[in-house]
Amino acid sequence: IFNLQALEHVNARLLELYPDDEERFDIVLMTNNHAQVGVRLINSINHYGLTIERFCMTGGESPIGYLTAYLTNLYLSADSEKVQEAIEAGIASATMFTANRDVAYSDTQLRVAFDGDAVIFSDESEQIVKEHGLDRFFEHEQLNENKPLAQGPLKGFLEDLGKLQKKFYAKNERLNCPIRTYLVTARSAASSGARVLKTLRSWGLEIDEALFLAGAPKGPILVKIRPHIFFDDQMFHIEGAQKLGTIAAHVPYGIAQKYHKSA
Repeated sequence: IFNLQALEHVNARLLELYPDDEERFDIVLMTNNHAQVGVRLINSINHYGLTIERFCMTGGESPIGYLTAYLTNLYLSADSEKVQEAIEAGIASATMFTANRDVAYSDTQLRVAFDGDAVIFSDESEQIVKEHGLDRFFEHEQLNENKPLAQGPLKGFLEDLGKLQKKFYAKNERLNCPIRTYLVTARSAASSGARVLKTLRSWGLEIDEALFLAGAPKGPILVKIRPHIFFDDQMFHIEGAQKLGTIAAHVPYGIAQKYHKSA
């Protein structure tokens, strides 16, 4: 359900620029199937022309315990229970949802879109919204504008993407970089955007595009971006993205999960 051609294009470009450097995307197929199904999986991967060299088949056991051994930077699965287990183990993780319509994705530029609170950042500010309302949230963000937000579960993955981008920048390939990142947040730029941007700056992270929607739906913006994947902590936004053709990934982290379960 995830387009791998853009990943493979990034790897090919990195190999051209840094032939002796092995810091590239490495895909591991993890499944709790038995090893006997391995031949079928290999045949399927070869049929679709995918470059996946590493498998982890656990014969009915959860593969989550192997994530650290594989130095996993991001774990994606359609199994929400395994994703929750991975998040609790401190691994960046999200539950994948396919798009409800076909959309053409770029094969030459990997585009990754992130929500902000409870994804890149902690859910500190979202707690204020849920428990005290928007007015208190705006006041809180303005008072704490110069205090960086704590990191969220996917901050490390954004950081890893940034490290790969800088490899292209170092070769004067900024304009032709095959990785592009997007922040797509329901925050208002005027009343609560400064803290987000200052937090990214304090972390030494760049994000290519920041879109502050002030509560407007995210789906139409994602149609324009056409990301290969969009991460959000709220199923409402995941479902809206799906309907308009975006592959979305739910990050089960933060106070929004409490409200989702009780809804």
